[in-house]
Amino acid sequence: MTRRTERLNHLIQIEISDLLRKHINDPRLNGLISVTAVEISNDLKTARVSISTLGGTPDRDEVLKGFNSAAGYMRRELAHRLNIRVTPELSFEFDDSIEHGVNLVNLIDRVAAEDNKGGADGLKRAAKRK
Repeated sequence: MTRRTERLNHLIQIEISDLLRKHINDPRLNGLISVTAVEISNDLKTARVSISTLGGTPDRDEVLKGFNSAAGYMRRELAHRLNIRVTPELSFEFDDSIEHGVNLVNLIDRVAAEDNKGGADGLKRAAKRK
């Protein structure tokens, strides 16, 4: 990936996040939705936008329908904001990385709590022996 495409990926990610936060009023896109990554093709004609939801699990199909419904508006706004010759077609997909990260943190916390509990019991038994 060239420096230009990396920069363009980042700019598109920032602009879509801003549009989502400030300008899109679709009820299907309420809640905590994050744009986790953007990957633009080598010919700069298409961009794959990875999104993630956190908090209650909204219906993914409805969220994708909301994004696909707003894709034309987002593309038009990107054309105005980014000053690039060709504005890419946007396609949206879910990214489960945040959800997996939260699950891992919860598992680690649970194991640590069990370990501390077992460690405290072990220390009490050792103190009684002395």
